[in-house]
Amino acid sequence: MTTAHAAHVRLFRSLHTPSAPLALANAWDAASARVVEAAGAPAVATTSAGVAWALGSVDGNSLDRDRALAALAQVTAAVTVPVTADLEDGYGAGPAEVGATVTRALAAGVAGINLEDGTRIPADFATRLTAARDAADETGTDLFLNARIDTYLLGLGAPEHRLTETLTRAHRYVAAGADGIFVPGVTDPATISALAAEIPVPLNVMAGPGAPSVAELGRLGVARVSLGSGVAQAAYGVAGRAARELLAGGTYDALEDAVPYPEMQGLLGRAVGGAGRDQAGSPLIRRCNSHKERKSPGVRVRSA
Repeated sequence: MTTAHAAHVRLFRSLHTPSAPLALANAWDAASARVVEAAGAPAVATTSAGVAWALGSVDGNSLDRDRALAALAQVTAAVTVPVTADLEDGYGAGPAEVGATVTRALAAGVAGINLEDGTRIPADFATRLTAARDAADETGTDLFLNARIDTYLLGLGAPEHRLTETLTRAHRYVAAGADGIFVPGVTDPATISALAAEIPVPLNVMAGPGAPSVAELGRLGVARVSLGSGVAQAAYGVAGRAARELLAGGTYDALEDAVPYPEMQGLLGRAVGGAGRDQAGSPLIRRCNSHKERKSPGVRVRSA
């Protein structure tokens, strides 16, 4: 592990605090990662759904490991901030394959990873977490291992028992080596507060339209807030609106907030003469700071 990689790992771990929750607008390729970084993000997270869609695949462990890790390497090479990778279930049939995935993700320069339990038996998923932890330890990397619990996202079990089941899984996963717990699919303040109070490691939730603000989530005890696949869905939503508008009316208003071509060139060409460095006065930063919040009908976040 290089000195720079070790510094990223330490920094990423330190960013998890309810007093100032880590806000992650998930990216899916080098360009989206650069846009997120240029907006001032202290770290970049990937979305497995966005990565899969960009590569012509569906989300849900259908993308093969080589293609997923190749996309991840492009993201880590594009930014100067820590990257945490959504690795779905670890891209492997068993714990040994999960460990191999984590080793390769670390070689790509990640500071953290997400692994999800989905519909797996919790005991089985715990062995995958332990394999991930062991793989990181073998490289001497204090990787931030975020365990995603899908009880709420997938509606697993009876609603009246879901909180108890989630907490039971959370404690099992922490014992298996998880540094954080991610519970997507829950936005109810009382439930979030109960999760934060009972889970002994940083709590991560997924937000979108209708969810409490980042500051409100922090007051509830949340240390990390992700947008999951929402940003990718919004980008594809703009593509669809632009195409329909162009074909139906011959107009172009959907492109109103597009990042200008020279700016995108600068963001991705920063290695040439320092172009694209993050500057507080850059057009993208000014636009992000002044952009008025607007509703995005039709964008529904399903997965990280």
